[in-house]
Amino acid sequence: MTITSLPTPLPASAVDAWHTVIHAAHTHDLPAHVPPPGRVETEGKLRTPSVNSRALHRVAVAADGSYDGVGSLVLFTDENNRHTAFLDQLAVHPRARRRGVGSRLWDALRGEIAADGRTSLSTLLELGGPGEAFAARHGFTSALPLSWYVQDVRGALADHPVPPVLPDGYAYAHWTGVVPDALADAFAEVHNAMDDAPMGDLDLSGPRWNAARVRAAAQVIEDRGGVLLSSAVVHTADGADTVAAYTELVLRDPSDVRALQYDTAVVPAHRGRGLGLAVKRHMMGVVTDRCPRVRETATTVADENGPMLAVNDRLGYARERDIGYFQLRL
Repeated sequence: MTITSLPTPLPASAVDAWHTVIHAAHTHDLPAHVPPPGRVETEGKLRTPSVNSRALHRVAVAADGSYDGVGSLVLFTDENNRHTAFLDQLAVHPRARRRGVGSRLWDALRGEIAADGRTSLSTLLELGGPGEAFAARHGFTSALPLSWYVQDVRGALADHPVPPVLPDGYAYAHWTGVVPDALADAFAEVHNAMDDAPMGDLDLSGPRWNAARVRAAAQVIEDRGGVLLSSAVVHTADGADTVAAYTELVLRDPSDVRALQYDTAVVPAHRGRGLGLAVKRHMMGVVTDRCPRVRETATTVADENGPMLAVNDRLGYARERDIGYFQLRL
């Protein structure tokens, strides 16, 4: 077994070998009802880095050329987070476990982190799984407990057939992909309302959003082959439209039957009017219309985020499994 970087340029055979590992690990480690990643998602993440970051990939190559394990780091490049990084994947094929593959991959990745001058590293793990045990052995500690919640979209629509009537001066809006130019600046501002979302003990600063960054983040999803749906509540008073609330839904592979709810936020000045629930209910209609294959919506919520937990409970989300951010100080 050899630890090496992915070949450049990235051939389809390397994507296939990588996908074989993460698909097998997912199937082995997670409940059968949790959909595995699609190949489109795998290739997209390998070829296209996130906004304000660069990615580093390492593979454990077996004697026959297949991959025994894979590992990815996200090295943030924005000024506030140059000191930290994110371990996006560290997976070992079930057939190759208990042979030191994971530890050798981790040693290689940790060396890269140290060489780049990073002082902390975070990762997202399933609680009670092999990843949590591995992380504990290597010094990671819990930084932010979360859980996955899943909604049956059609069942929820049957329970909430009509979106809430908005207060005077507000209107619904939605779009696919990059935000329309007329709303770009206002959409960036509502993204900054996520500043007060629970972060636990994570050594990570939330980004400052502007129109360019919002557009770039949406473009990454499209460049990776995914689909981004956005729903918003627009405040139309005073002759200028501002975005009071928004939510985003992502299909990382167009064939997905489970969509992922990304951020949901309400601008502080507009809170207390039910806009969080309204915008999420509005999105349920959007995804049913635009992506009829989707049967479920899944989202993560911090255990301490009481307001969002209450909204999700009203819309039929049920707790599926526990996860958490873990962190290592270097």
